[in-house]
Amino acid sequence: MKDLRANERNKDHFGTDHLRLDLKSRTVSSGLVTAAAQGAQLVLNVGATMVLARLLLPRDFGLVAMVMTVMAFLRIFKEAGLSTATVQREAVNHAQVSNLFWTNIALSTFASVAMAASAPLIAWFYGEPTLTRITLILAGTFLLNGLTAQHFALLSRQMRFKAIATIQVASTAAGVFAGLGMAWAQCGYWSLVGFQLSMASTMCLLTWRVSRWRPQWISRDADMRSLLTFGVNVTTSAFIYSLARGADSLLIGKYYGSDSLGLYSRASALLIRPVEQLTSPLNDVLVPALSRLQADPRRYHRTFLQTHDAIALVACLFTGVFFPLARPLILVMLGAQWEHGAVIFGALTVGALFTPLCSAASWLLASQARGRDWLVMSVVVSLVTVASFVVGLPFGPNGVAISYAVSGVLVVLPVVYYMAGRQGPVSTADLWASLSRHLPLCAVVLAVTAAARVTVLDFGPLAQLSICAFTGSLAGVAFAWFFTPIRRTAVNLVATIRDIKKVTR
Repeated sequence: MKDLRANERNKDHFGTDHLRLDLKSRTVSSGLVTAAAQGAQLVLNVGATMVLARLLLPRDFGLVAMVMTVMAFLRIFKEAGLSTATVQREAVNHAQVSNLFWTNIALSTFASVAMAASAPLIAWFYGEPTLTRITLILAGTFLLNGLTAQHFALLSRQMRFKAIATIQVASTAAGVFAGLGMAWAQCGYWSLVGFQLSMASTMCLLTWRVSRWRPQWISRDADMRSLLTFGVNVTTSAFIYSLARGADSLLIGKYYGSDSLGLYSRASALLIRPVEQLTSPLNDVLVPALSRLQADPRRYHRTFLQTHDAIALVACLFTGVFFPLARPLILVMLGAQWEHGAVIFGALTVGALFTPLCSAASWLLASQARGRDWLVMSVVVSLVTVASFVVGLPFGPNGVAISYAVSGVLVVLPVVYYMAGRQGPVSTADLWASLSRHLPLCAVVLAVTAAARVTVLDFGPLAQLSICAFTGSLAGVAFAWFFTPIRRTAVNLVATIRDIKKVTR
């Protein structure tokens, strides 16, 4: 009787028919909540970075970055593509998700043990004995993350983004406060370890508190084949890509040391975090929404391309403004001791152009359950990415960043667009047409921002950043007003904002 009541209670976590009744409103309101949460996380992270960069040394960041680079190779085992399978699948039941939960636990336990066992090897590889203790402590975060994978997936499947937002913001805040407190107490690199551990612990506790779903023991009668097949393809793809994407930090740390890696990691983080804040909420909202629209290709096509247009518009504006302002931005955000990271940041701003567009294209593969295409795409992109790092390595961290940016624009983006659009409602031609409409905006904003900076070179970094960013953005707004394709995207954004106001009244 107890099991029967538990099963009845758990049924509420799996149904999605009620979401289709007002999918647009739910998507818009969910997007608003998630964007607000990501904005709060961005403020917390950037604020913490600005303070910690002034309290800690580049070496401190470099030591933790060395461990985090290796952890990134194993991090995909915390959910192993099984969360995506839960979100994407049209129908799942309690037994299936419970089996996926225990699979996640097994994989995350394996990752924790493997990471802890590799601690001496990591210290030997980098020539830094200190890394042994850091690795042993951070290894436990894999299991903490694995405990939340299916709970988060069910919250996302039900489009309960207010709950997700609360968990994410509170967890980030806990990590920030722990890290800052330890930094003020002069704990050095342990401040960054405390940041990561506090955030993971808080997220695990809050997720189990908010989500009332509880797994049953492993069931042998549940149909798991398609779920596990999709998960294996996604996991393999993510693992291959994580190996490739982490190769830059691995190589820089090995051949140029913790100071250089500290500069590279902080310059990268200033760029990566805002980009993630743009794509992460959209990914969380759009993949479930597009998955529910698979039976309606016309709505699927329209919904995706309107979002892709908006991403292209923001990415072009971001790159155009901040590419010429890399140096003053680094000085304002991190301080004078980080000035050598300006070239790295400048090169990687090009990544702000192609990275979110590649992420958006991958939503087509996720929502259509095209695991095999995802795997093939990941292999090709990974090979290109590693090759770009190797080519740039002789020229130091700056060379690695520049080589990565060039390969991303010329090779990675075309490959991703081809694979994502080769089948389904959205074609490769649709993706290129969407991007090409917004490239003139990037050129105009970049030219105006660079010209403005030439006139204020004698000013301080903050004044340069403020004046030139405002001038470039103003030029972008003016250009968008007179250029019809971009104006149409802006009109769609305004319409979306109006929808948000209606939903939130």
